[in-house]
Amino acid sequence: MTSRKAGLWDAQSWAVYKRLLGYTRRYWPVAVITVVGMAVEGGALAVFTQLLKPMIDQMFALKNAYYIFWMPIWIVAIFVVRALGTFASSYGISYIGRNVVQSIQQDVFASYLRLPAAFFGAEASGHQISRITYTSEQVASTATDAVKVTVTEGVTVLGMLYVMLINSAYLTLALVVMIPAITLIATVVSRRYRQISKRVQGMMGSITGTVEESVGAHREVRIYGGQAHEASRFDAITQRTRRLNLKIAATSATSSATIQTVAAFAMALLVYLGTRPQIIDSITPGVFFTVLTAMGGMLPSLKRLTGVQANIQRGLSAAEDLFDVIDMPPETDSGSRELDRTRGDLRFEGVRLVYPRNDHAALRGVDLHCAPGTVTALVGRSGSGKSSLVSLLPRFHAPTTGRIVLDDQDYQNYTLASLRRQIAWVGQSVVLFDDTVANNIAYGELAGASEAAIIAAAEAANAMEFIARMPQGIHTPIGQSGNMLSGGQRQRLAIARAILKNSPILVLDEATSALDTESERLIQQALQRLMKDRTTLVIAHRLSTVEHADQIAVMDQGRIVERGTHAELIALNGHYAALHRMQFHDQADQPPGAAATDPAAG
Repeated sequence: MTSRKAGLWDAQSWAVYKRLLGYTRRYWPVAVITVVGMAVEGGALAVFTQLLKPMIDQMFALKNAYYIFWMPIWIVAIFVVRALGTFASSYGISYIGRNVVQSIQQDVFASYLRLPAAFFGAEASGHQISRITYTSEQVASTATDAVKVTVTEGVTVLGMLYVMLINSAYLTLALVVMIPAITLIATVVSRRYRQISKRVQGMMGSITGTVEESVGAHREVRIYGGQAHEASRFDAITQRTRRLNLKIAATSATSSATIQTVAAFAMALLVYLGTRPQIIDSITPGVFFTVLTAMGGMLPSLKRLTGVQANIQRGLSAAEDLFDVIDMPPETDSGSRELDRTRGDLRFEGVRLVYPRNDHAALRGVDLHCAPGTVTALVGRSGSGKSSLVSLLPRFHAPTTGRIVLDDQDYQNYTLASLRRQIAWVGQSVVLFDDTVANNIAYGELAGASEAAIIAAAEAANAMEFIARMPQGIHTPIGQSGNMLSGGQRQRLAIARAILKNSPILVLDEATSALDTESERLIQQALQRLMKDRTTLVIAHRLSTVEHADQIAVMDQGRIVERGTHAELIALNGHYAALHRMQFHDQADQPPGAAATDPAAG
């Protein structure tokens, strides 16, 4: 029966399933014990069914003392052995299954860590999370649970068929009604499950994404009265998911009901064949009831074998999605030169960047030289290309045309890891992790830093004044995304991380935007010390913070439209001067101590 069902699969399904079973190879000793347990569990029922013949013919008809004494002992022995087989198969399959889930989750997560930035911009995060939490579990049931059902129930069916044949090959003819019908049902059910399962996985990603957005934006939802909208959006997605799951349930129920009907016809045919005048006198009651019971015992197993298609097809659909992600090429690293410590001589030569996702030209031929140890400020209105330009430095994106030269070498000649070690980054969106203060400052490759170095970095970032008040100091957990800290405190930890890294290139993307006036003053002092002898690119939030930059590049629509010092640009009376006048006017109109709004930010 198993091979017959397997023939319904295409080559791609087999390739996916074989790859999936490959995750179980390392556990082959457990797998062998587990399969033996499955065979014992299924075969014991066939052995018990075979005992029905002597039980009826010898015990009750002939009152045979031998069978009367031994039959209860045999029954207990059979089911004790079956219990051991059930334990071995159930625990073994769970052991293998949980290890398979862990391995697949690790492979998918490892793929996420090496995929290019474009992947994360092209797909909702809910789908990415759903692969780890939901889709991998669907795969596990295919690799393990489906195998358990197939082996256990397959052995039961074969055992029952053997019992029927050795007792009466003539009565076994009744099976000709069942086998073709069940094969047809399995074919239809398999295709139906595969189609629906792909759609269910997509909907699970949408549910995860919707919940993630609503929970993450709970303040905005309440402030702007978005509860009804979010509830309606969530309801629409769950309604579609419910309908798809009900289609799966309807397919399963139809399959089960059809098999029961077919089985009823087969049993009716068996009774008809067994009661023909030329047959009824030649078989004993024990033979007839043994064959009838064996056929009845096959029915639940056949139903489960047909039903296992749901798990297999759902799992194969899930596995295809996971393997697609695992097989995605990692971010390109064509560099072969290891960069020890750069001088920081940085040139952008005719750099143009077009995002493939929406064909948007973010940069339109940028030429810029950042001399070693100098500070270059990028200013301009929102969407002018400032963040796109600095995102090219760590090769999150590659220039569409033009090139970036670092120390007289095309920066793509350097290996990614060594290039990124040269860059410290403090972004406008602070990223912290659910860990301690110390582990957030000494993150990743900085993890070997001493406690004294971590404290020194925190002090330089003006963070120790609030860290010292924490219950466990730098060893205090700060919660998911640092939600136990204020915005300014999170920003200072990010700056402390950059200070600890001590890289020759520093990128400050509105690094002081979340700080109050007093903290900003102290941070600016720390940053002035940090920027010394480093090539620094600053995306300005307030123009007053970059007046002392060595050069200021004014960007507009992906181009540098002005470049010079603060005094030179003011004298030029162009874009920068207009932005400066607008901001100065806003500051003059605000009460003392209020933060200025900046049309140049973005």
